[in-house]
Amino acid sequence: MAPRKTPQVTRNPDLVRGIGKYSRSQMYHKRGLWAIKAKNGGVFPKHAPKVKAPTSAEKPPKFYPADDVKKPLPNKRKLKPTKLRDSVTPGTVLIILAGRFKGKRVVFLKQLTSGLLLVTGPFKINGVPLRRVNQCYVIATSTKVDISGVNVEKLDDKYFAKKAEKKKKKGEGNFFEAEKEGENALPQEKKDDQKSVDAQVIKSIESVPELKAYLGARFSLKDGMKPHELVF
Repeated sequence: MAPRKTPQVTRNPDLVRGIGKYSRSQMYHKRGLWAIKAKNGGVFPKHAPKVKAPTSAEKPPKFYPADDVKKPLPNKRKLKPTKLRDSVTPGTVLIILAGRFKGKRVVFLKQLTSGLLLVTGPFKINGVPLRRVNQCYVIATSTKVDISGVNVEKLDDKYFAKKAEKKKKKGEGNFFEAEKEGENALPQEKKDDQKSVDAQVIKSIESVPELKAYLGARFSLKDGMKPHELVF
């Protein structure tokens, strides 16, 4: 900082550090404060505080958090519909590679809005119900089933959405009640939809010899089998 050109002059010089030459009452008269007070009716004039113009930029905080606060990054990606593989067409028999029904063969019905595949076992043949599967977890085979007469317009992503469950108080009575009612019981409406869809698919399957046994068999690899050389 550059030194001042003219030294600061005070009306009350210090005798020693912190003690001025003149008292408070002497400085009151010396500065002429009595005249200002008399001019304004015995009261010092008050000035209205200046109103600061609002600034668009926010004032930076005085203190910052000790730990870094994670902020979610803006997602600028535009959602594109999932492209269906050329080998996956309505009626194609697929092999599920992961999950509860790993190794099961299912019939592909249609692609949903979310990009997932709607498939069925059928349930009566291999125990796979109507469900959604990601196409990256399936192998498409060359076997096809005629599903031209199957009506699946009603089945969409909302159909498979889980309903919000109400929180129940814990207790011995509530525990036995839940067992009687069956918490994971499938609604009768969904059971009827499963039967109506499977009935039409099974008709087409039974018209082709040995296709029912093919869908009922689980896919697995044996010693010496090379997956990249297999023709599905």
